[in-house]
Amino acid sequence: MVAEIAAMARETGAETGRPRFSDAVMVAMGKVPRHRFVPALHDNLAYENRPLPIGEGQTISQPYIVALMTDLLDPKPTDTVLEVGTGSGYQAQCSPSWCEGLHDRDRRSPRTPRQADSRELGYRNVEVRVGDGYGGWPAAAPFDAIIVTAAPAAVPQPLIDQLKPGRTNGDPDWRTVGRQHLLLVEKQSDGRTTTRRTLPVRFVPLHPGSGDETVSAALMAK
Repeated sequence: MVAEIAAMARETGAETGRPRFSDAVMVAMGKVPRHRFVPALHDNLAYENRPLPIGEGQTISQPYIVALMTDLLDPKPTDTVLEVGTGSGYQAQCSPSWCEGLHDRDRRSPRTPRQADSRELGYRNVEVRVGDGYGGWPAAAPFDAIIVTAAPAAVPQPLIDQLKPGRTNGDPDWRTVGRQHLLLVEKQSDGRTTTRRTLPVRFVPLHPGSGDETVSAALMAK
């Protein structure tokens, strides 16, 4: 699985700007037991580079997409990160080992009874709450980075508000009606944002939302 992730990174590097993922990301992808996050009937498929159903119409993301989203965040050991759309918990476990604190928020309970417990896997810095992720987590803000693993109709303003200002990016704001693209949204020191579109993807909707889901996931990086 890890070798296939690396190969896909090379193939898509021109679109993503990341032909090679960091060593920390690749170590995490090889370390986290993905079979612990999928229903038992899919154990034989757990380490294939593909999304899998986890119940209630939800999926666990393709490992390559998990690695790409984590790498685009460029997390630092002292970062505090918010994830919206926890799902099975797999994305969160591929991120927190080198982050100071990772907060998960989902509007439902975990999607699968086999969701691995953070403490059982050795992680002590993940806090999970069930709620409306569209509004973020004001009590824990501001965040160094926010990762959204569901498709809002537009980048939620509450998430922008809860993001710390950081580096700038001059790329334009891309929108394609009727399609989803992975977006990297960066907040400047004056509060303005810039948006860069990367790969076409397909995520479940982020609620609440309205209109065509033209944005698949918003990664608000430092």
